[in-house]
Amino acid sequence: MTLIELIFAAGLAAAATWAATWLVLKQLVRHGIFDTPNERSSHKHPKPRGGGLAVLSVLLPSWVLIYLLYGSAPPGFFPVLAATLILAAVSWLDDVKNQPVVLRLIVQFGAVAIGIGFTALSSESFLLFQGIIPNWLDHLFKALAWVWFINLFNFMDGADGITGIETLAIGLGLALLAALNQGGFVSAAYPLMLAACAAGFLLWNWAPSKIFLGDVGSVTLGYLIGWLLLLSAAQGYWAAALLLPLYYLCDATITLCRRALRGEKIWRGHREHFYQKALLRGAGHAWVSANVLLHNIALILLALASTSLTLWLPLSGGILVVAVLLFRFANYPMTSHSPGPATE
Repeated sequence: MTLIELIFAAGLAAAATWAATWLVLKQLVRHGIFDTPNERSSHKHPKPRGGGLAVLSVLLPSWVLIYLLYGSAPPGFFPVLAATLILAAVSWLDDVKNQPVVLRLIVQFGAVAIGIGFTALSSESFLLFQGIIPNWLDHLFKALAWVWFINLFNFMDGADGITGIETLAIGLGLALLAALNQGGFVSAAYPLMLAACAAGFLLWNWAPSKIFLGDVGSVTLGYLIGWLLLLSAAQGYWAAALLLPLYYLCDATITLCRRALRGEKIWRGHREHFYQKALLRGAGHAWVSANVLLHNIALILLALASTSLTLWLPLSGGILVVAVLLFRFANYPMTSHSPGPATE
């Protein structure tokens, strides 16, 4: 695959996702599938949810087409795609009518077990700790981290454009990492298609959004991104795999740990994430997502630098970047129409 082919494929995927989102939006409105705001929402108006169907309808076939054309795919590729479809089906049911938390977790752990099992069978190097600890413990750690990542990705999807931006940034960062260090443009094509599909969806999801990803989008994207990050970490690029999603990791983990320490049910909806504090103080959704984008650009640069610099330098830089973003969100100046979520 040449660079021109890669760029053309990304542009085509973005355009196809834009068109698919338009079609899905019409069907969601027709069938009355909306996200209705409540006291924990960051929006005041109902919006169609389920836009993840459009993203997956382009992303998964594009990945299969890359494999058919170039004969190369990440280890565990087809089992992971199959698990994604199962996860998407249950998440879609949850979008239409809330499903029990236990059912969702069982399906998530099952999808993760499929991903780890078949990826490990395809690649003996699918170990985060490189044999320092027993393999079963390494796989257990990956499973827990992967399920956590799926859920935090879902929890954080509460502002116009924010998860689209996060997916775009992580996908682009992984694509650059692959192109520069991991085997060229074919390896880069998989995460780049992820970024391109996110870009196509963002044209509909940017503030004021016309459609939401829904669980069918945020849960499955968390699953696929988690898989790609674990693959990069297992190849030795663990610092880059940590830096790229660092904002989502920190905002979700800090917030939910605080809630757990107070004895609250962490799976319940709330408005305590750092970006939600900015929204409650009157920041617009576009301002929040734009700030996530700008700070993620810095994290991408630090992730790339981690492949050649002493690791403590980019890791320290990443912590500083995220700390600045969290501080800006938590200390957004109160406006005259606060408190309350932005109306976009």
